[in-house]
Amino acid sequence: MNQNASKFIAKSAIRAADLDHRRTINFNIGKYNDKVPEGKEQFTNVMLARERAKNVKWRALETLDQQLEEFELQFTRRGGKVLWAENAQQACEEILTICQSIGCKTLVKSKSMVTEEIHLNEFLEQHQIESVETDLGEYIQQLDEEPPYHIVTPAMHKSKEDVARLFAAKLGTDPHATPEQLTLTARQILREKYIQAEVGVTGANFLLADVGGIAVTENEGNARLSASFPKVHIVVVGIEKMLPSLNDLGLFWPLLSTFGTGQKITVYNSVFLGPRQSGETDGPEKMYVILLDNGRTNALKNPVTRESLYCIRCGACLNACPVYKNIGGHSYGTTYSGPIGKVITPQLSGLDDYKHLSYASSLCGNCTEVCPVRINLHELLLENRSEAVQKGYVSFAERMAWKVWRQVSMNRSFMNMGSGKMKNWLVNSFVKGWKEHRGPIQFPEKNFNQLWRERKAR
Repeated sequence: MNQNASKFIAKSAIRAADLDHRRTINFNIGKYNDKVPEGKEQFTNVMLARERAKNVKWRALETLDQQLEEFELQFTRRGGKVLWAENAQQACEEILTICQSIGCKTLVKSKSMVTEEIHLNEFLEQHQIESVETDLGEYIQQLDEEPPYHIVTPAMHKSKEDVARLFAAKLGTDPHATPEQLTLTARQILREKYIQAEVGVTGANFLLADVGGIAVTENEGNARLSASFPKVHIVVVGIEKMLPSLNDLGLFWPLLSTFGTGQKITVYNSVFLGPRQSGETDGPEKMYVILLDNGRTNALKNPVTRESLYCIRCGACLNACPVYKNIGGHSYGTTYSGPIGKVITPQLSGLDDYKHLSYASSLCGNCTEVCPVRINLHELLLENRSEAVQKGYVSFAERMAWKVWRQVSMNRSFMNMGSGKMKNWLVNSFVKGWKEHRGPIQFPEKNFNQLWRERKAR
């Protein structure tokens, strides 16, 4: 077992036994579950909308090379610059080069999972550049020196009392402050950061090929401020976020908001088409888009796992997953947690190092059921498991155990050998890791053949 798998099992065991954590998560996800049916009411046929969205993403991914080139052409026509990053290091170095060229000391960043993926904050800190999270949930997590817990709601695992204590310790506020008071405190601090910052960084919910646009949807307005106050706006986005047309937003924005938060549409919806144009009064003087691969072409080249790149990061599969709700987001030890994280992390970061994630599933299929673009998540987990075996990423002991099991299960005389007591002793003594969290396996005293013969003899 590798180090990543050992840490995952250890953290999961601790989190699963934490009843306070489970109550907090169930409470927050319960509120989400109450809202989603209301959001779905806007669709005449929600299943048809999901199927159409899947078809659009299929088209975008099947012609991704053409779509990316078209995006670059349209975006650069308006004065923007496109940078291509093969991995996280290249993306961070491109951002650092831009920051150093203008003497940047403070950078504001809106909520972005892809910047978490490349560990941008830590990288900039090493080069004496302050990177400030401006989404309230991300800001809370940054104060607590924790990564996001959830794709959509980064501080889902914290209660309002937890946040009040954190603000009191870090910012000197009243430890009994209300959520409204805490929000106003964060607002006051962050507004100053917008004014000071030389660079603003955002992610992108979607790339729009036909107009060269960056589509961003949010509820707090911090992405708009991060993109417009600083003189330089940098967008970091995975290449899979492509949509062929601006018109596709009429379908994808409502789907994302409904399955992400239960809203019919989020509060702020923006399309950025480049830096400030002649005659315009708002917007950055320079705008860069960094198109990040970082393992995505590994998933793209496999016609089966390619479907995982349809994901629009709504977080619905996390909220539906019984494993996630018990072990929490941080147990995974990866940027992307929950069912989608268990599918894409082995593809993005290495199957050998992260194959264990694809086994951390009940295969109940609830994640597939709730996915707005109908990704067959539970089947892709099985695909990862199959690929791991085919590539030999399993131990000798595991291979031999399954080989013996196969031989025994296919031969009735082998299955009938020994008494029930002997089988109980054999399995319960040698199956490693089973008895720690489960009761012992109990074989019946009589096997099927014996019972059948007794029945026929009556």
